[in-house]
Amino acid sequence: MKNIWTIAKREYQNYFNSPLAYVIALAIFLPIGIYFSIIMWVSSQQSFYGGPVPEPSPITWLFVFLLIFLAPALTMRLLSDEARMGTLELLLTAPVRDFELVAGKWLGAFLFVMVLAAGTLIFPFIMNQYVSPNLDKIKLISSYIGVILVTAALLALGTGISAIFTNQFAAFFVTLGLYFFLWFMVNLPADWLQNGGDFLNYLSISDHFSQSVNEGTINLGDLVYFLSLTALGLFTGTTAIEIRRWR
Repeated sequence: MKNIWTIAKREYQNYFNSPLAYVIALAIFLPIGIYFSIIMWVSSQQSFYGGPVPEPSPITWLFVFLLIFLAPALTMRLLSDEARMGTLELLLTAPVRDFELVAGKWLGAFLFVMVLAAGTLIFPFIMNQYVSPNLDKIKLISSYIGVILVTAALLALGTGISAIFTNQFAAFFVTLGLYFFLWFMVNLPADWLQNGGDFLNYLSISDHFSQSVNEGTINLGDLVYFLSLTALGLFTGTTAIEIRRWR
């Protein structure tokens, strides 16, 4: 565990030593800030006619949606760049297990995104000042638990793919393609299939987050799904590193 934390701390600090962290932060907070302003403006206009009160679930949905496109940039260089520069071989000779290396890289990226997610709490806080009665705390907690679960799964898959490639741009596009498939495409044929439609819907990240967790409902199936994706990503990365070790 000490090795994992050491690697994670170094990786977390590396994000802030490059412009990437600030570009990602801007790409997240600017659209969310604009979206939040629109939500509050529309709600203020509708309040005179008894319209619905604003809620934070659109904010958390947009955060996750943006992460689909931005997370590949966070994970593409985690292990592929180490392999390209030859520093991966040095890491493999250190007293660090393959899983510890992969988990440490993943945890560093995860902590960085959690800092960004924590920053978005300012929007529900402001919203709560203008809503009577107060925001649904259970739904708010469920939405942010969903953000944590989706972030963990996406970054684990990206870390696993990064361990396979030595070219960080190849890792980026493959990761983006996988995210796009799991969010937009995997359940598209579900409506036309007589059998298997429910299984395709179960494979969709969008269905689990948008239709369940972000709406205040956390089922066992949702937890199993996201934790399975996280474990799959870490397992893939560990296996890829083991193969490199024995080449």
